[in-house]
Amino acid sequence: MAQSLKQETKNPNQPPQENPWIEGIKTIATAAILAFGIRAFVAEARYIPSSSMEPTLQVNDRLIIEKVSYHFKEPKRGDVVVFNPTKALQEKDFRDAFIKRVIGLPGETIEVKMGKVYVNGQAIKEKYISEDPNYDYGPVIVPEREYLVLGDNRNNSYDSHYWGYVPKEKIIGKAFVRFWPFNRLGILDKHPIYPST
Repeated sequence: MAQSLKQETKNPNQPPQENPWIEGIKTIATAAILAFGIRAFVAEARYIPSSSMEPTLQVNDRLIIEKVSYHFKEPKRGDVVVFNPTKALQEKDFRDAFIKRVIGLPGETIEVKMGKVYVNGQAIKEKYISEDPNYDYGPVIVPEREYLVLGDNRNNSYDSHYWGYVPKEKIIGKAFVRFWPFNRLGILDKHPIYPST
């Protein structure tokens, strides 16, 4: 007994099937381009390699650095920022990015004395530092479009009081969220602790 075979006919409106290998390569390429674009222009992950920001940030903390906001507004005092090495740091052979807290804004006079940081002659409250600074610095006037940055671990931080200021164009972005370890996951500086000056 002969069996009838149903013959498949091609639908002229249906696009031709693409090779699965080519589809896979296109998907991977698109994902790589999107990942690169996000990392280059929007946000990226960073880890903390040193104790200079303790107790706020611990060694091996993982953070998301957002890169968008400083295109529209200036860094504020209290922001924790990641920046590429300045010219002074490059001359000392530093190549990796730094993370510190913005203390002095352009045009401000900064001084460290008697265990306090003074901005334009007024001592600021710093509840996040591990201990009071045991050094004197300044007074100095922060140049235009540059920032004075200090580590929260004041007496164990290689920061502006050693090598100078950070030009705005060197700032990569603002530390936004800690995503590791999970028991300390959360947004950084959700409630600013600096008074406006």
